[in-house]
Amino acid sequence: MPSEAEVIDVDGVAVRFTNRDKPYFPALGAKGTKGALFDYYLAVADRMVELLRDRPVHLQRFPDGIEGEEIYQKRVPQKHPDYLQTCTVTFPSGRTADALKITHPAAIAWAAQMGSVTLHPWQVRCPDTEHPDELRIDLDPQPGTGFVQAREVAVEVLKPLLDELGLVGYPKTSGGRGVHVFLRIATDWDFIAVRRAGIALAREVERRAPQAVTTSWWKEERGQRLFIDYNQNARDRTFASAYSARKTPIATVSTPLTWEELRDADPDDYTIATVPEFIAGRPDPWAGIDDDSQSIELLLDMVKADEERGLGDLPYPPSYPKMPGEPPRVQPSKKVAENWDAEGNRIAD
Repeated sequence: MPSEAEVIDVDGVAVRFTNRDKPYFPALGAKGTKGALFDYYLAVADRMVELLRDRPVHLQRFPDGIEGEEIYQKRVPQKHPDYLQTCTVTFPSGRTADALKITHPAAIAWAAQMGSVTLHPWQVRCPDTEHPDELRIDLDPQPGTGFVQAREVAVEVLKPLLDELGLVGYPKTSGGRGVHVFLRIATDWDFIAVRRAGIALAREVERRAPQAVTTSWWKEERGQRLFIDYNQNARDRTFASAYSARKTPIATVSTPLTWEELRDADPDDYTIATVPEFIAGRPDPWAGIDDDSQSIELLLDMVKADEERGLGDLPYPPSYPKMPGEPPRVQPSKKVAENWDAEGNRIAD
């Protein structure tokens, strides 16, 4: 029998909540119910709102728990509570949508009520959805690598590089096997420029650790190396937010850490059961992130230097339109040289 509906006061807003006892993370038993997830999000909602305020957010929903159907929701339903706000975003196709805009803890609670396990924010703030205020670095382990390699590259290679460039990065666990690092930047550049800056940064990490890191978009070329997913800085590519739960059996959480904490971190230590107490017992390592509005001019200078070396743009995801200066979007093993011109355009048969 479904549990009775509740009305929860969330900072002065009444949020309707249902099915508290529904299993969401079955391996956790009573500690893995929808109610446990909802209570977790209430516990971290204030910190999440500070980081997500005015950001458009997509929802990764599992209405019947993580073993049920997954819904990746980009649009807020037409019928929604009056306390929610929305923000219009434009996708690579040119189509638009009214996405959830985070303005109040009630929005986090509503997302949990809707079965959202993970919140995926854009790297922009409304109403200016054309100019990112974050550059995001995704250290994504490939087969044969894992979190240990990701944290080592983050701490031993990426952090010293950021220090040399005078940039401040804020690390967090991905909630899986990877590491995310966010740089808060000034809103002087569009998605194309920020993405190219991210590529330049990734290439420099790759140069410093070529046996451990790759920027190759094609899986057949990556080997047992970390992939820096530079396309996470493209339009409509989103990360799990800080403090978001993830679809894992133990309900891990994407958790902000200090660089020193990251050095010895284990992502399985940060779950919906442990994170509220963990963050209550120490200063917020991301507390100063809103004080940063960093320039990416040095990174754009690195873009120019790469171009002088013959290193131009890299492929976009397959759902994107062909972009100016983009190389051929075809796997290297399937590319026949005589079928392509010097500009990377396919020659008609």
